[in-house]
Amino acid sequence: MSGSALWRQIRRRGLTTLAVMGMSKNTGKTVALNHLLACAAHDGVAIGLTSIGRDGEEHDQVFEIPKPPVRVWPGSIVATARDTLARARVRCKLLAASGVGSPMGEIVLVLVLEHGTMEVAGASRAADQQSIIGQLRQSACALIVLDGALGRSQHASPAVAEGMILATGAAVGGGIGNILRKTRERLAMLEIAQADAQTARRCRPVFAQGGVGVWDRAGQLVAHLDVATLNAAAALRAFADRAPATIALSGAVGKRLWPTLRQLLADNPGLTLVVGDGTKLFIEHADLRHFRQHGGRVLAERRIAIVGITVNPCAPHGGDVVAADLLDAARRAFPEHQVSDVMREHELIASGVSL
Repeated sequence: MSGSALWRQIRRRGLTTLAVMGMSKNTGKTVALNHLLACAAHDGVAIGLTSIGRDGEEHDQVFEIPKPPVRVWPGSIVATARDTLARARVRCKLLAASGVGSPMGEIVLVLVLEHGTMEVAGASRAADQQSIIGQLRQSACALIVLDGALGRSQHASPAVAEGMILATGAAVGGGIGNILRKTRERLAMLEIAQADAQTARRCRPVFAQGGVGVWDRAGQLVAHLDVATLNAAAALRAFADRAPATIALSGAVGKRLWPTLRQLLADNPGLTLVVGDGTKLFIEHADLRHFRQHGGRVLAERRIAIVGITVNPCAPHGGDVVAADLLDAARRAFPEHQVSDVMREHELIASGVSL
């Protein structure tokens, strides 16, 4: 497994935390996760594993189709809800209770004693995730892998993980062209540029303390509002006549806030929005594109590091594409990223081909 190009990329970067996120259901996220866990076991890398949601259950909770199990290896430490252990098909040793609760019981840390499969269900809140990561670090895990559930991406935030793997594939639908278009749009959202040093310094108190910050064209602070970003529309409209030039939004930015931001841009050309990172944008790519086309800027306090992209040519409800064609097209579309078909890598490595 050490021949994997994707795994070599992770090792070259010296990452200690890595998030795995899927574009949608059934794009191969669990397959990619299992590939990385197998590579780590082959190279003797001590792995910590947890999830922001739930993974490894026998059937998809939405489509009721079989799912690939999470395959764990001896020596790995898994942080999972206590209720999942009864269904684990692997021997584990309980190491510690985390003190973090979940709907499926307290999150506990277990040492995997043999190769097998298990369900992993972790903490959903960012603060709880940080606590679990800290406890895995104290358990001497060299690499902590964070698995993310559908519709949740905060585990991929630079505040949580140093890098991210994005799984895409035929389940996105519409053929290779549409898969690449949708993936490109998701990358554009995730990889928004990092703010320059001066802007970052200006906005730092807002991201440290929360709320929303507004600055004028001279760089003077107009207001630091103690208000949740999702509910900030009315508060921001009150400053429309103060010529806002920069707005820092510490939390999630959703569709309800976006019309206000577009109007502020129309009234204040060149308006700059600064968000925590690309995972905080809960808007459509068309919204972001329109904002930029009309002279606005959207920057991140911290930019997400995309470590690699995995492609899955299979779709559970039809719409499979030719694996080699998808891989070749994705590599041409995203030359700046390591693009891998991990199932194909398994086959080539098993046959003795050097990657």
